Amino acid sequence: MLELAVANREETFERMADPLAERGIAVRHVPVRERTTSLADPPWSPEEFDAGFVFPGRVMEGGVATALLSVPWLNGREAVMTSRNKGEVLARLERAGLPVPDSVYVSSQVDPGKLLEAFERFEPPVVVKPNSTTRGIGVARAGDADSFLGICDYLSMVHDYHATGDKSFLVQEYLPDAVDYRVMVLEGEYVGAVERRLPEPARAAGQWKHNVHRGAEATGIDLPAELRDLAEAVAAELEIPFLGVDLLVTDERAVVNETNARPTIDRATKYEPEFYDRLAGAIEATADRATRR
Repeated sequence: MLELAVANREETFERMADPLAERGIAVRHVPVRERTTSLADPPWSPEEFDAGFVFPGRVMEGGVATALLSVPWLNGREAVMTSRNKGEVLARLERAGLPVPDSVYVSSQVDPGKLLEAFERFEPPVVVKPNSTTRGIGVARAGDADSFLGICDYLSMVHDYHATGDKSFLVQEYLPDAVDYRVMVLEGEYVGAVERRLPEPARAAGQWKHNVHRGAEATGIDLPAELRDLAEAVAAELEIPFLGVDLLVTDERAVVNETNARPTIDRATKYEPEFYDRLAGAIEATADRATRR
């Protein structure tokens, strides 16, 4: 059996363990956070594992784990850090001619007058989004200038703390009637998609973010060819092997909202039938890189 190191023991770990075991890959949990780790006498040896799944979400823990495990990751540090920087992703896609929401990148601290200039570029409401958070954390909607500046004030207080690593955020157009899709691309090819939608009671209560971690439901869909092509073009431009591409689609257009190089794997029934065959092949190819080093 090929031994695969996985840093998080959450939904993805549980869902992929059995399908990958059937294909000769043992999925093993390697906890790297909220613990003590002796560097002289670590809990794992480099000989234990053949490959890693995706670089851990915490960069410092990920660096230590990479050094101790001495394995290549399916998605390495560069892939994870690229995808996490929402502003960089949008800028790169814009330059490549791929559709993205109209966005302004803000690096704190910024004069209130300049913030108002950014706000006035858009038809309210606007979306204010921390540049490097995940799961919809910290994303807010502002319908007027005072609310917008208040959100910026809160971010300013966070950014004033010197240990805060990322001191930037995005101001974006709001697409109220957009359908939200998470599209999965593996080694450049489409492997499935889900539509993320809030339950009607949540929408009636005023919720609008479609993150599954915020209560949205993910339903497997047959994605149109043009949207598959768009997601594949995003993965090719960013050069990330295993990528979740978030699309917002209205009657007029489709835009790339975000990407995720540490995507949650949903139930297999929501993806293409050969999904796990292709995932196993990608992991085996990653392990082969280690043997050639």
